[in-house]
Amino acid sequence: MSFAKAQELVKLAMMATRRSGVSLEEIVEEWRCSHRTAQRMMEALQAAFPQVESEDGEDRKRRWRIHAKVIAPLLTPSAEELAALATAISELESYQMTAEAATLRKLQSKVRALLPPSAGTRLAVDEEALLEALGHAARPGPQPAVSNEVDAAISEALKGPFLLRIVYRKRTQDTPSERVVAPHGLLLGVRRYLVARDTAKKDARLQHYRVEEMYSAEVLDKSFELDPGFSIRTHAEKGFGSFESAAEHGDVVWRFSPEAAPHARRFVFHPTQRIEEEADGSVLVRFRASGHLEMCWHLYMWGKSVEVLQPARLREMIKGHQRKFDALP
Repeated sequence: MSFAKAQELVKLAMMATRRSGVSLEEIVEEWRCSHRTAQRMMEALQAAFPQVESEDGEDRKRRWRIHAKVIAPLLTPSAEELAALATAISELESYQMTAEAATLRKLQSKVRALLPPSAGTRLAVDEEALLEALGHAARPGPQPAVSNEVDAAISEALKGPFLLRIVYRKRTQDTPSERVVAPHGLLLGVRRYLVARDTAKKDARLQHYRVEEMYSAEVLDKSFELDPGFSIRTHAEKGFGSFESAAEHGDVVWRFSPEAAPHARRFVFHPTQRIEEEADGSVLVRFRASGHLEMCWHLYMWGKSVEVLQPARLREMIKGHQRKFDALP
């Protein structure tokens, strides 16, 4: 058996340790192989691990299971996996998601405690070398101050989901006020916004609450149902940054000069973007989003290298503010 096939066999064994086990259909989907190939893979798994058990479910599909302890000695994490875990922790901390980072640190400690003594030292050396080469994730630049207590409450409420009582100050308010919200997700960026519905408002419209303007947060012992069909990823695509406005949402078209075009091609300005090549070497970037002010902040960095074709209101907002910079973002 080749090394690659041995790795696939271990991967299949890991899938079989799930409570629901693994079916031939799942093998076909995971490896994009034929039904016959999936059968041969299962035969190989049964030959390597006689402890494999099979059972026909109510859907008449046969599923195979194996106890995790059987393959535990084969599941020592690699240095790359340990380095990726450490990088993920640093990345969460850079986004000030302290509660999630703390949870991953606990997982990291458990994983290290389960390492065989003979492998621990070697993996530690390899992991350190990888982290030094990759660099720890960091988010430079100014960022709002955060409250660990508020962060922990938001994290717990999102997991429920549970209602959240917050003391919050809008920019138009002189003093903060208390409100109870139904949290649906968190938008990350220069500022973090909690996407939530104010339970006291009849329109039940999802709003954005700046996390740094939350003076306190308390998780309530009351769950709620998320809005049907809600997806934080789809919701995030409505805005260019963290801000979202139904009134501003629409087509956006920017033209980057031939000199800036090669640099612009390497940017993802928005998940829905389409890039079109122009005959003179310039490029058009098209997408749909809102958040004109955040677009202005970003466009300023491109100076006179970018021209706003749509929307007209955004074109007027940046008029007279373009400058010639020696460098591009």
